[in-house]
Formats: sequence, C-alpha cells, structure tokens
Amino acid sequence: MSHLLEVRNLVTRFYTEDGIVHAVNGISYTLDEGESMAIVGESGSGKSVGVMSLIGLIPSPPGRVENGEVIYNERDLLKISAEELRRLRGREIAMIFQDPMTSLNPVLTIGRQLTESVKLHLGMGDEAAKERAVETLRLVGIPNARDRLTDYPHQFSGGQRQRIMIAMALLCNPSVLIADEPTTALDVTIQAQIVELVKQLQEKLGMAIIWITHDLGVVAGMVEKVAVMYAGFIVEQGPVRDLYKQPAHPYTLGLLESIPQLDQKEQNRLASIEGLPPDLLQEPNHCPFAPRCPFVIDKCWEENPPLHQVSPNHTSACWRWEDVREIGHFGGVA
Repeated sequence: MSHLLEVRNLVTRFYTEDGIVHAVNGISYTLDEGESMAIVGESGSGKSVGVMSLIGLIPSPPGRVENGEVIYNERDLLKISAEELRRLRGREIAMIFQDPMTSLNPVLTIGRQLTESVKLHLGMGDEAAKERAVETLRLVGIPNARDRLTDYPHQFSGGQRQRIMIAMALLCNPSVLIADEPTTALDVTIQAQIVELVKQLQEKLGMAIIWITHDLGVVAGMVEKVAVMYAGFIVEQGPVRDLYKQPAHPYTLGLLESIPQLDQKEQNRLASIEGLPPDLLQEPNHCPFAPRCPFVIDKCWEENPPLHQVSPNHTSACWRWEDVREIGHFGGVA
C-alpha cells in the first residue's frame, strides 16, 4: 500500500557567515490518510525546518534542501515547479504556524484574509468565498462568525486568533494539516481547547495531521505515532503507546521524565537533561546526544548509531537501546 506522504532521507542545510548549519540530517517517515503523528524535540532540533522543507518554505538563501525525496500522492514535491507547489500548498497541504499575530496581516480584515485563499485555490466568487469563510469560522468555534469578518486580528483574543489560523488552514479541505506548535503562546486552558478542537476536526474531516511540538505531554492522547528529533536526526520513532510505555532512546526517556505527573511523589524529582544542545555548525561524526547522555559508552563517540529495530514499527538510534528499555530511567548506568 502506498502512503499519502513519504519522506525519504531529507537533508536541509543553511549557509551562513559562520559556516554551514546542519539543520536536518537525513530524516525519513511516512504518513497515511487520516493518520496523526507528532514530531517532538527541543528548540533547534530541526522539527520546524523539517516540515517547512516539505512544502518549499525554506528561505533561499541561506537555506537549501540538499537531498531526499518527499513523495505526496506519487509526486516528488522537491522536483515539481514552484508554481505547482504554490497551488498545492494551502489547498492539499496546509500549515498552522506558531504565532498567529505574526502570521495574520494586521492591516487586513479577517474576512479578506480568509476569502483570498478560497478564491485563489478553489476559484470561488466573492459571495461563495464569504459563505465558506463564515462556515469555517463557525466550525472552529468563533461566535457571531458573519459579523466578525470585518474585524481585524487585534480585535480577537489569542485563542480566537489561533482558531482563525486553523480555519484558514481548513478552508480548502486539505489532505494533510501541519500544526507547528500552535499552542505555544497560549495559556494552559486555551492550549487544551485548541488541542481538543484539532482532534475533533481531524475526526470530522478525516485529514492526516503532523503535530510539531517540544512537549511530549501535549500529544499523548491525540496522535498514533511519534518521531523524536535531536540535532537534526530522528533518534526514535514508533507507535505512541510503545514510545511512552517503553522508550528506547535516552533523550526520549529524559523528555518523558521531565513531564510533571499529577501523582508525582515528592521524593521523585523531575529529570533534567544536563548540558547544552549541540553546535549544528559541526558536521556530526558521533552520536549527537553523547555529551549529555548518562548511558554513553566509547562507541558513541566513534560512530553515530543508525536506527535499530526495537519492535514492529519502533526504531531507536542508540547503541544501548536494550539497556535503556531495561533500566527505564534517565539516570542510566554507564
């Protein structure tokens, strides 16, 4: 069976005055129709650059997709023309960005910004586009949707602006929705509402979702599989239940143990991952997590591990993945 989206060995670099930034280093994953996945990692791990590379949003210069294939509906998106990609982006693959205030145009009404998309991609006239905008705003829970088309972004709350961004992404009924940390700037209550809204919309509309986040806790109940990124590599990938129940990479273990639990005992302190993220200007020639890893051995400094098969559909880029699963806490045993 062919996948809706298949990313193969994607490599993205940025050429700067300081040197070459190795932002994405050969990542691969698949997404099927209606499936949901999360790409998780700390800031600078390559999550956002990886998905922006799929749909031609890497600024060039300084960025460049140097290698790989992005197969969507049997077409390689890295080889189609800029015009074809522009027509596909927004209509078939849509993206919700992190900060709606920088994504929405402050001097245009919400109605203008919403209707432009359906006029461009679906060829609708003014009235049909307006009705589609009203329908979609109602779908995402904006009250008095018709009256609010003449309002500007600053007249909405942060949560409402994020709902408008979701509405904008859904206008053309895309097959794939990419949500790039859409809850980061929101308070916890609104975060939960947005997560639940996206989950409901996926069930109703049947689209596939890639959820980008630094927080494993956010995606626990809403995705089927998770890819964990570190230093531009996917270091672990698998079904969400497997990955949460028995992580097989020290970095994943550290992320999970840093999430506060409601039943946390006072004596069980949250884990912290010591050290700093790697310098992406350096060509990686060993395990990038080695300087911060409690499981590190000599081999980790000699060779970057490939993804090892842990169980069906579950892989880990760690020489000691069996020890990680057996010990099961971030302290490790060197």
